[in-house]
Formats: sequence, structure tokens, C-alpha cells
Amino acid sequence: MSNVAFLGLGVMGYPMAGFLQKAGHSVTVYNRTAEKAQRWVAEFGGSAAVTPREAAEGAEFVLTCVGNDDDLRSVVLGENGVFAGMASGSVFIDHTTASAQVARELAIAGSEKGIGFVDAPVSGGQAGAESGQLAIMCGGSQADFDRAQPVMDVYAKAIELFGEAGAGQITKMCNQICIAGLVQGMSEAINFAEKSGLDAKQMANLVAKGAGGSWQLTNRAETMVDDKFDYGFAVDWMRKDLGIALAEAKQIGASLPVTAVVDQFYADVQQMGGGRWDTSSLIKRLRHFQKD
Repeated sequence: MSNVAFLGLGVMGYPMAGFLQKAGHSVTVYNRTAEKAQRWVAEFGGSAAVTPREAAEGAEFVLTCVGNDDDLRSVVLGENGVFAGMASGSVFIDHTTASAQVARELAIAGSEKGIGFVDAPVSGGQAGAESGQLAIMCGGSQADFDRAQPVMDVYAKAIELFGEAGAGQITKMCNQICIAGLVQGMSEAINFAEKSGLDAKQMANLVAKGAGGSWQLTNRAETMVDDKFDYGFAVDWMRKDLGIALAEAKQIGASLPVTAVVDQFYADVQQMGGGRWDTSSLIKRLRHFQKD
């Protein structure tokens, strides 16, 4: 068992850090809102630190799960950042969904201090984090990945290394591209079924058993029919992620025409006041704008 620091106790990080403590690691947490860190300690044990640097001091592994590139830089770099507190030979594992560029940037900054680096964004949503069933997509050296994997195993159902630093983030972009297209297709199918007089739940249940099946269809179709959208990853977060993917696509010369369109559909949902609805709320856009 290891001394571990975990920074960022949002809907994902809070249970992930809990799994580490329950597995027997000695966990120190840091959160920008200190009250949440104290609540985590009261629930799981461990300890809370006042600064990222203090959390990282003495840790063999430091893990982060924060909001975006800027949030990540703010907790990692500078005199109070985790790199200032980490010792040579320790490993930094980043679960933030961020750009590949910031992953490469931090990998270089860490290597200059003898710190290993793995970018390790996750998929599975809040439910996956709470059940310890996340899919983790990693970038980094084989040696750093081999050291980090046993730590991540406590909240993962699948972990794979895809290449050097940044490869995990690129894989997460692929994940979000897939979800965007799937949810728009589901929205159109459910709306079409409803307009045709079919039982949309019955349709989705049958289609899910055939070639049109997917995790999204199995887990979100019924709630989409019921117009319920408080089951996970928010539209605001999805737009952030799709923006990262679209920017990367522009840089490498990849075409993402459907993703670009669905991103704008999500912008419409935001305009409808749905920024905190989950990503399956694309169907509300169809219901709002369609002509009877």
C-alpha cells in the first residue's frame, strides 16, 4: 500500500479517492473548497491538506481530477503546486479530461524533476466512479504505466495504455466523439418513434438487442422518453470536451463534421437552460424546435 494524494473531489474524484482509502492506501486529499475535503475525511478517513504542495509531500502517487487545462496547471505548477512537493521517483496520474497539449506539457515538466507522468482520463460517468467500474485511457511510458496501474485498478473495470503522454487524452476525445453521435442518433430515433405512434420504450428495448445496441441506448433511452435528464455527465462538460476534440482535430487535420454539428446542438440545449442536464437531453432540442 502507498502514500497517495488525490486532488479534486468532484462527482468523480470524491468516490475515486474513497476507493483508494478503502483499498488500504494512505490518502491525503485536497479540494479547492476545503469543506468538501473535510467531509471526505469524515466519511473515509485519511487526511486533508491546505495546499496542493502539502498534499503531495511524501506521496508516492499523486492523482488529480479537476475541471480543465487551467485548473490542472493551477494545482500542478508553481510554488504551491504538486510538482513542488513531489519527490523524484514519484508518479503523477491525471484523470482530468483535458487537452493532449497540457498532458505533454506536464509530462515534460515532471520529467525535469524526475517525476513520472500518466494522463489517464476516465469514462463511465458518476455511476462508474461510484461503483468502481471506470474505463481508463492512458498515455505515458510503459514503466510509469506499470507502476500506476495497480493504484488505478481499485476503481477501474478496464485500463489500457495507448502511447506516450497525451495518448490517453486523444483516446478520451474519441470516446466523446462516439457519444455525441450516438446520443444524437438515439434522440432522432426516439423522436421519430414517438411521432410515428410507436411505443418508444418498446422500440428502444428491442433495438438495443440488435446491431443498433449501445450502452447509451440500454441505459438512457427510457429516461429520454420520460424527459428526465439528471443521470450523469452534464451538457456544459460535454461542450468543453467536444471543444477540446474539435481544436485537436483542426490541429492535426482530421475532419469531424458530425461532432461539429452535435456540438452546436448542445449549444442550443444550453440556450434552453439545459447546461446542467445530462448529455441525453439532446432529444429536448428536437422536441423544442420540431414543427408539429
